[in-house]
Amino acid sequence: MGQELAIDVRGMTKHFGHLTAVDGIGLQVATGEICGFLGPNGSGKTTFIRMLCGLLRADGGSGTCLGYDVITQSEQIKLHVGYMTQRFSFYEDLTISENLDFVARMYAIPGRKQVVEASLHQLGLFDRRKQLAGSLSGGWKQRLALAACLLHQPKLLLLDEPTAGVDPRARRDFWDQIHQLAGTGLTFLITTHYMDEAERCHRLAYIFRGHLLANGTISDVVNAAHLTTWAVRGPDLISLSQKLRTIPAIQQTVAFGSQLHVSGDNAGALEEAIAPYRVAPYEWNQIETGLEDVFIHLMDRPQEQAHA
Repeated sequence: MGQELAIDVRGMTKHFGHLTAVDGIGLQVATGEICGFLGPNGSGKTTFIRMLCGLLRADGGSGTCLGYDVITQSEQIKLHVGYMTQRFSFYEDLTISENLDFVARMYAIPGRKQVVEASLHQLGLFDRRKQLAGSLSGGWKQRLALAACLLHQPKLLLLDEPTAGVDPRARRDFWDQIHQLAGTGLTFLITTHYMDEAERCHRLAYIFRGHLLANGTISDVVNAAHLTTWAVRGPDLISLSQKLRTIPAIQQTVAFGSQLHVSGDNAGALEEAIAPYRVAPYEWNQIETGLEDVFIHLMDRPQEQAHA
């Protein structure tokens, strides 16, 4: 990668009884990068994040996080990492300022009153500082959580689905803030289900059933899938989709608004398969394969291929 690595781990593994939640994952993220961590619910993303920041002890694997050994130096890692959980985890009967002051006390931050006030200004919370956390909308709760993560000046932020349930404008503002912070050298590992958010990341990692199936830039991930995609418009696309799905060369058909995306990993075979259907009233066009096409393809792969 040619850059200093904030995250550099190999073979990370975690078992819960007979279940292997994370199976041999390796991940490298450079300092100042925003890495999108994607995958369906239950794929092992949160478990991996918790191992990375020392909240869970890995059963196997090695490497470093912020230069500290992920197995033996988890306490040091915790001091330099900010972790934003899926659920809002602050006291709803305290004000914004009181919640931040509480967090600052936990970290024994010197000059905490000045630090809290600076954080309120940085995240645009100052005018709402006396508002109870429980009365905040999803977007403002998100800002409070981010402000709390930043109080102790971490070098890495681990954000677990931070924009779930947040309106589009608040999501956009949040991501603008993320990019500004990354510009200062802060590193991010962010789980998300939103493809527009994934496209705002510098690199992506896709996990499925505990296995890392894709890793790299957006171009890397799309190219590695070797998918060819056609878009078709016309009447009764549901019926057309059902017919196309019975053809082996067609690996997926997915509705996107008023059109259907038809994909396969053998361009010649795919074109031959759709040839009988490229007649009026249908309109076909070959298009660039998108991230969502790729991720649906990865989710639909047979389990035995998840070890690739």
